[in-house]
Amino acid sequence: MDWFGCRSFFRETAVSELKIVKYPHPALRFESKPLQAIDKEVRLIAGRMLELMYGARGLGLAGNQVAWPFQMFVMNATANPEEAEQQRILINPVVVERKGTIEGEEGCLSFPDLYQKVRRAKTVKVQAYDLEGKVIEVLTSDLPQNFAELASRVLQHEIDHLHGVLFIDKMGPLGRLAARGTLRDFEREFRRSQEKGEYPSDAEIEKRLKEQQAEGNGTPPIL
Repeated sequence: MDWFGCRSFFRETAVSELKIVKYPHPALRFESKPLQAIDKEVRLIAGRMLELMYGARGLGLAGNQVAWPFQMFVMNATANPEEAEQQRILINPVVVERKGTIEGEEGCLSFPDLYQKVRRAKTVKVQAYDLEGKVIEVLTSDLPQNFAELASRVLQHEIDHLHGVLFIDKMGPLGRLAARGTLRDFEREFRRSQEKGEYPSDAEIEKRLKEQQAEGNGTPPIL
């Protein structure tokens, strides 16, 4: 296998080993960088993220959640891989319009079994790129009302992720109080994993994330 073949094999192997990281992994607070190119690696990562999302029965998954610090997320508000028409892969997304407000229960794959009420815009308009590099627009007010509110919530949740904002930041005072014990459990579990050598130190993880961004789209770290 030549050098380029070895490099390609390594990247594909690294992508296949991506996993969902859990709070308080530093990648969840890391500001993602816009993608500059859509290449084979990006498509592989998008595919792996869809696998992870469906495997966890989630509605969305952002790059930060697999320790890949670039602005891309996948979603399907039905959580059903057989309803592929509802599947979206959004690159460098921006919310250009928000309307109304609504409060509803929200969870996150990086916070297993934690659910609390969060207030969001009722409908949104989001512009992004797809995997073909084409500009796309998602206008949730055009969707059926019950589905529109859920899709709006997923879009806002995942775009927040890309900027290091978590749904626990959006909870009201009572929700934060109720979640406090669970968050402490997550923190203890993550620190124990670091002590066992399952994860590097926070400083080392942040260093690797910065190195990825400096290299371009980068190879996903095995964290």
